[in-house]
Amino acid sequence: MKLIVKVFPEITIKSRPVRMRFIRQLAKNIRAVLRDLDPAVVVNGVWDNLELETRVTEPRALKEMTERLSCMPGIAHFLQVDEYPLGDFDDIVAKCKQHYGDALAGKIFSVRCKRGGHHTFSSMDVEKYVGSQLRRQCGAAGISLKEPEIEVRIEIRDQRLYVIHSQHNSIGGYPLGALEQTLVLMSGGFDSTVAAYQIMRRGLMSHFCFFNLGGRAHELGVMEVAHFIWKKYGSSQRVLFVSVPFEEVLGEILGKVDNSHMGVVLKRMMLRAASKIADRLDIDALVTGEAISQVSSQTLPNLSLIDCVTEKLVLRPLIASHKQDIIDLANEIGTADFAKHMPEYCGVISVNPKTHAKRNRVEYEEQQFDMAVLERALENAKLVPIDRVIDELGQDLQIEEVSEALAGQIIIDIRHPDAAEDEPLELAGIEVQTMPFYALNARFKELDPTRQYLLYCDKGVMSRLHAHHLLSEGHANVRVYRPS
Repeated sequence: MKLIVKVFPEITIKSRPVRMRFIRQLAKNIRAVLRDLDPAVVVNGVWDNLELETRVTEPRALKEMTERLSCMPGIAHFLQVDEYPLGDFDDIVAKCKQHYGDALAGKIFSVRCKRGGHHTFSSMDVEKYVGSQLRRQCGAAGISLKEPEIEVRIEIRDQRLYVIHSQHNSIGGYPLGALEQTLVLMSGGFDSTVAAYQIMRRGLMSHFCFFNLGGRAHELGVMEVAHFIWKKYGSSQRVLFVSVPFEEVLGEILGKVDNSHMGVVLKRMMLRAASKIADRLDIDALVTGEAISQVSSQTLPNLSLIDCVTEKLVLRPLIASHKQDIIDLANEIGTADFAKHMPEYCGVISVNPKTHAKRNRVEYEEQQFDMAVLERALENAKLVPIDRVIDELGQDLQIEEVSEALAGQIIIDIRHPDAAEDEPLELAGIEVQTMPFYALNARFKELDPTRQYLLYCDKGVMSRLHAHHLLSEGHANVRVYRPS
């Protein structure tokens, strides 16, 4: 199979050195993302697109390739093509007829030709000749440039002809690795996940920083959604997931800070900590999911007061976004279900929170705060490569596993809905329920406590993690199903 990858249009208006650097980076990213599907994949760069060749023919692998390229920053769209040496006009007609002839009978169609290189003819010359011949030879009903039922699409580049079968859109933006790195403050909700996506789509390599206020369940939920975003949109680059235990910091704020200033002080502590972590990683910019006046700490005066604790650039890609627009985009990129089921945690609940806090008052409140607590949190921060975060979470968990399900037991398939749909788990005489891992914590308590439940996933890691959490919550009727 051959694909022509069209780069994001903004790349094509860059200076020659920048443009070449971006395209080289995109080619490198494509090879990295597809390597496990086809170690011999060939990606060659030209001035305004890339050509990808693979010998993979298995439909599932080809579908996976298409899905990965459709989520890759830097790609506007890509075309599946057949390539031929360029012949005369009659040869072009023959090649188009070979691919489109059966579909044109009785249809209104058009011919679209793009051309690059030096030729004695124009794109319009090709369109007119090929269109007239296909209409006559294939029994088409007619030609319409405005409302065709079928488009016959071809490209001519120098002495090569490409007959286009299909076009797949991607997310645009700049290639990851071509620009700077950032540290995204990730809570796992709608706002932070969409902000992370927006930054990654713009080509900024993003590490994830989570401030744990709610224990193991919240940490696990955020790790899962961060891994999902990275795997889907950023797996060409290795980044870190940083988890900072912030329960003691929160306790210090609740005990020492005036109620109406707690929200602003908490955000300032998070930015201080994130700045220290960014210094360790040589990162100059922080990213948050804040939007103007969505909550009391996000008014312009309070955001300014929060920012003044760091010299880092603080990026807020959602600053002027409406909440519903954020939710809609979360649904589009696949993070909404995670956000809806993110475990609740005990945050700062202020009575009459200040929407226009004064700097001298906030600094006075912070004088009561023991900064050694913040330093301890940073000392205990965990930095894990994002591609290993789920596996490392599952280490050292002693959970009972079974290789066969018994009559009366219920298997819960906790895989992502796409995986469960593509390869459904079916066992004779055994009930199988689907309940995605991101919904498990919230919905498990609704199940019959007198039944035995076996959690199932592909590798057994996610099922062990969630079984461990459910057991720690007091649900004794949970095991892991690992077929032999």
